[in-house]
Amino acid sequence: MREQSKQFLQKYLNNVSPTGFEHSGQSIWLEYLKPYIQESFVDTYGTAVGVINPGQPYKVVLEAHADEISWFVNYITDDGYIYVIRNGGSDFQIAPSMRCNIHCESGSIVKGVFGWPAIHVRTDKNPETKQENIFIDIGASSKKEVEDMGVHVGAVAVFEADVFWLNNHYIVGRALDNRMGGFMIAEVARHLSENGDKLPFTLYLVNSVQEEIGLRGAEMISRRLQPDVAIVTDVTHDTCSPLYNKKIQGDCKSGKGAVVTYGPAVQNNLLQHIIKVSNDNQIDIQRNAVSRSTGTDTDSFAYSGMGVASALISLPLKYMHTTVEMVHEADVESCVQLMYHTVKSLEAGQTFYYL
Repeated sequence: MREQSKQFLQKYLNNVSPTGFEHSGQSIWLEYLKPYIQESFVDTYGTAVGVINPGQPYKVVLEAHADEISWFVNYITDDGYIYVIRNGGSDFQIAPSMRCNIHCESGSIVKGVFGWPAIHVRTDKNPETKQENIFIDIGASSKKEVEDMGVHVGAVAVFEADVFWLNNHYIVGRALDNRMGGFMIAEVARHLSENGDKLPFTLYLVNSVQEEIGLRGAEMISRRLQPDVAIVTDVTHDTCSPLYNKKIQGDCKSGKGAVVTYGPAVQNNLLQHIIKVSNDNQIDIQRNAVSRSTGTDTDSFAYSGMGVASALISLPLKYMHTTVEMVHEADVESCVQLMYHTVKSLEAGQTFYYL
């Protein structure tokens, strides 16, 4: 990975962009994208879009989502302890003993920890790690002291965990799901620009909001753009790490390349086109299947309007929705190259009819 890209990735991953509060991350993303696009805009709820070759009748989307899981402050006790509810798919079980930052309306950040009783005082009857039993301690002794520090109901708490590289191959941190996608589509734009590629259609690079609470950003922007083709990128599970059941969850492994998905929302002819691109350009891919929805923004694009030919290119990820999400650098490059060569291979007016 080139040094400039690595610096952008580190800054982008370390930034905090919870669901509903993605604006700071979107600013970082658009700033990096600026030299490689002709236009950009941000919609009402914060989805950011970079545009290459604007104004063409045939429209292609490359899409990722920008938001990350977090917590909302929900209740403050008289003794100054803070109880939270989930904002997205946050995992109660990993919360105890985590450090966090609470982001307040004033712009201030208050540090806190998720407390938990010691192992030698817990019994089988002690509470499980679930919503009503996890709490944040910010060192306050009363509700008034909490409020005087700027913390209020509705403030957002995010785990504290900066990105780092492991064994020179793995990128580790929180919110790789799915800021890695935003990074990868930005790298596709960079390759198109630096290689002087001229596209016969308009390419929208879309960094959607609110995926973690129901694909909402993609739902809105798909209606606005009404594209002919949508290629979505997200993360998928590395099922070769412990405690997965491959018979149920499939067989995907970090370091073995991008993952293409089979499922009802994936348009089969577009999928076969992508697989042909991978073969023609000797790009390693893995395959995954879903029984109903993909659980990604692919679903929103596929079923938008009269239907949009959509496909999903995924990045294998270890330990999803934790503070130590991990991806292999080789898989990142595999996804970038697969998207780049797929975009280059598309023709204006190209159709992907079912029959």
